Amino acid sequence: MFDLAPSLVVAIAATFFAAGILKGVTGMGLPTLAMGVLGTLISPLAAASLLIAPSFVTNVWQLLAGPSFGALALRLWPMMLAIVLGTLSGSSVLAGGSTALTTGALGAALLLYAAFTLFARQLRVPAKWEPWLSPVVGAATGIVTGATGVFVIPAVPYLQALGLERDELVQALGLSFTVSTVALTAGLVWRGAFEADNLLFSGLAIAPALAGMWAGQVVRNRVDPPVFRRWFLISLLVLGAEMLARPLL
Repeated sequence: MFDLAPSLVVAIAATFFAAGILKGVTGMGLPTLAMGVLGTLISPLAAASLLIAPSFVTNVWQLLAGPSFGALALRLWPMMLAIVLGTLSGSSVLAGGSTALTTGALGAALLLYAAFTLFARQLRVPAKWEPWLSPVVGAATGIVTGATGVFVIPAVPYLQALGLERDELVQALGLSFTVSTVALTAGLVWRGAFEADNLLFSGLAIAPALAGMWAGQVVRNRVDPPVFRRWFLISLLVLGAEMLARPLL
């Protein structure tokens, strides 16, 4: 699945390092940036396969560092279960191998996430809506994850709308991303699109991702995280628009 030309290896390592910096500064964004950039270099299926190990390691780290894993897991389990089921269903798109379709879908997901985050007002979900809305959001997130390898739509805006404390929100995002990563791996294996060698190559991406997270934590003390995140989202908006339009050019 992978062409190990030296220039591609350098580009992949640099991508995961940059994605790690983003996660170190803002607390999120590693899978989104990695899929966005790698999706312009290799097929989205290959990019998703590379993403598995670094995404799992960095998100488990984020998940276990929070204060209330048990309470969040009990509260969000319907959403997490729906993510798994949705991802298994949606993985047929990513595993299908249609580069034009998956590239366009990935571009649409990036564009939607960047535009919503930049321009939409902060939402609030009433507590009485949560029991039925969580599974709906989880299923939608899973379908998008399975089709594109991007975990953020609509899970991130939804979790931000629940009124969680900052540390709880970071941990809830870690939980959602970890479940999405495991479900995506299971979906690709189930569809016969994830080979054993892929895990080795994915494991090699852990080091630059962790190095980038460390660098991002250093950078965080020297930059304004909201400004940094805004420019990232603007770049993601442009990248998503280009990927969405590419099959039409």
